[in-house]
Amino acid sequence: MPVVSAAVCPHPPLLVPEVATGAAPDLDTLRAACLAAVNHLAAADEVLIVGSGGAASYDGSAGGGFGAYGAPSVRFGDGPAVLPLSLAIGGWLLEQSKAAGLSRTYRAIDPATPPADCVELGRNIAQGNHRIGLLVMGDGAPRRSEHSPVHLHPRAEIFDQTVAAALATADADVLAALDPDLATELQAAGRAPWQVLAGALGDLRGDLRYDAAPYGVGYFVASFS
Repeated sequence: MPVVSAAVCPHPPLLVPEVATGAAPDLDTLRAACLAAVNHLAAADEVLIVGSGGAASYDGSAGGGFGAYGAPSVRFGDGPAVLPLSLAIGGWLLEQSKAAGLSRTYRAIDPATPPADCVELGRNIAQGNHRIGLLVMGDGAPRRSEHSPVHLHPRAEIFDQTVAAALATADADVLAALDPDLATELQAAGRAPWQVLAGALGDLRGDLRYDAAPYGVGYFVASFS
């Protein structure tokens, strides 16, 4: 099967220590879990990073940067910083990992993409001829507490619990069945990328490495092999 390993990570800009500055230690556990999951992709021959954004594909030279978040010195790639946040964080994580030397490409998925189209994209990725490591970037609901970026929503925690359980067990059916309307209401940016993963999982098994809601936002880290 060409998708030989996969990882799921969130994409808050605070993962980058230069962005977080004095608050960087607050996310040390999350940062370590992300790097461990991305290290797992070193078993592949190349990495495809998938995240939400305006629908587009980018080659490995595409630039990522965090000047908009107060860290203009943190950049990677040969070209201008064109990658949306989800892919920029994915590229930055890859740069820090054991898989940094692998060839990479990026795919941004429109958040409104229907579930069936996301799953089909995942299946097409899995039918390729290369040994792919799939890095899937996506946040859960930013509505988990009274101190969340968006007002508390009574269904946010249940939605995130469903996602966490599906990642832990590599349950493609549950991921594929996530309600896009509810995900939009909850502002859960990971819905479409997770459904691409659902189409690509095949027989891979899951390992949930992190499941918490610092700052009231649901973050998950998982690896698959």
